[in-house]
Amino acid sequence: MIETKQLTKSFTDGDKTTHVLKGIDFKAEQGEFIAIMGRSGAGKSTLLYQMSLLDDPTSGEIIIDGKHAHNMQSEEKTEFRLKKCGYVFQDYALLPELTTLENVVLPLLMSGSARSGEAREHMEKAEAYTRAKNALAKVKLAHRLNNLPSQLSGGEQQRVSIARAIANHPIILFADEPTANLDNESSAIVMEIFQELHKEGQTIIMVTHEEQYAKLAQKIVKIDDGKVISNIKN
Repeated sequence: MIETKQLTKSFTDGDKTTHVLKGIDFKAEQGEFIAIMGRSGAGKSTLLYQMSLLDDPTSGEIIIDGKHAHNMQSEEKTEFRLKKCGYVFQDYALLPELTTLENVVLPLLMSGSARSGEAREHMEKAEAYTRAKNALAKVKLAHRLNNLPSQLSGGEQQRVSIARAIANHPIILFADEPTANLDNESSAIVMEIFQELHKEGQTIIMVTHEEQYAKLAQKIVKIDDGKVISNIKN
């Protein structure tokens, strides 16, 4: 499903260059649930951002769903992200002025090709809302469709974020520290959702610093100083 070969990423600030990723080889098969662990600054989130096409590596290869990322134009990457990837971030990244339902349906409408006449546009809009409602029901928030993010708890906001990520049936779900800002109860609910998605065949790549949640994944990849130091199946 996704593979990296000798992936590097460096950041330059003036005369100083920081090498964050130093030749990462990584592979995730379809349907795998992989947790990426490591100390702060090890390169976990940087790796996730490269693999999820949110950033470009300095060198190396990323092959995702059979496509070589370095051959894709910027517009192609944007379309690929909208249609084939799901993202869950630790800060939820919800639009505060939109309701729960609107936050989930917006990327679906953006990824649609509603440019072929009024009838097609109406059909795509109806399908987008149906998918959004189904995704919110899956994370047990069907009763919160019309609430604003400010009216939701942190755990509920993260579940909205998950619903938004899975509504378009992504080939890969990327999650960056999804439980970092949550209490134990909310974290457990989020991880239960991830486990259920994994049982349904969803490929998940999750960055976490919490070993108790990493152990719920199928495999743990540990990174230190920009390199993979272990790759262990649970």
